[in-house]
Amino acid sequence: MTRLLGAIGDGQAVSDQLFPLVYDELRRLAASRLARDAAGQTLQPTALVHEAYLRLVGGDGAEVKWQNHAHFFGAAALAMKRILIERARRRALAREARAYVTELDSGEDPEAVDLIALDEALTRLGAQDARLAELVHLRFFGGLTVEQTAEVMGASARTVKRDWSFARAWLHRELTGGASS
Repeated sequence: MTRLLGAIGDGQAVSDQLFPLVYDELRRLAASRLARDAAGQTLQPTALVHEAYLRLVGGDGAEVKWQNHAHFFGAAALAMKRILIERARRRALAREARAYVTELDSGEDPEAVDLIALDEALTRLGAQDARLAELVHLRFFGGLTVEQTAEVMGASARTVKRDWSFARAWLHRELTGGASS
C-alpha cells in the first residue's frame, strides 16, 4: 500500500489498484462518522467513501506525495469532514429557502446546524492552535483512535489524550456559549 501511495504522489495511474486496499478502512471511518449524524441523514457510507477517495486521488489529489498510510487516512478523514460540512450547508440553505418561500418555520435540523457551528468553532480553534484543530478533525470526523491519531500527528498517545480532553472542553464552551452542562 505504501508503494502505491507513493506512486500516486509521483503521478502514476495506480488509484484502481489502491482502492481495494483502502476501501474497508475508509468505509469503517465513514460509517463511524455517519452513525453520529442525525437520523435523517441520507448519505450512505459507500457514497461518502467514493466521494472522499475521488477528492484524494483524482484531479489535484494526484499531486500529493503521500508519506504513509497514516498520512493518507488522515487526509481521508479531512476530506470526509469537508464533504459532510458542504452537505450540511446545502441542507441549511435549502431549508432557509423553503421557509422564505412558504413563510413557514424552517424546522431546522439541529444536527446540521451543530455541524456548521462545529466547523466554525474549529476554524476559530485552528486560528489559535492548528495542532488542536487537526486533532479534532482526525478524532471526530475521521473516527481515528488515540493511537492512530498519535501516529498521524507524530505525538504520544498520552499527549493526544490530554489534548483531546482540552479540545473537547474548549469546543463545548464555544458551542454552548460558555454555559456549563
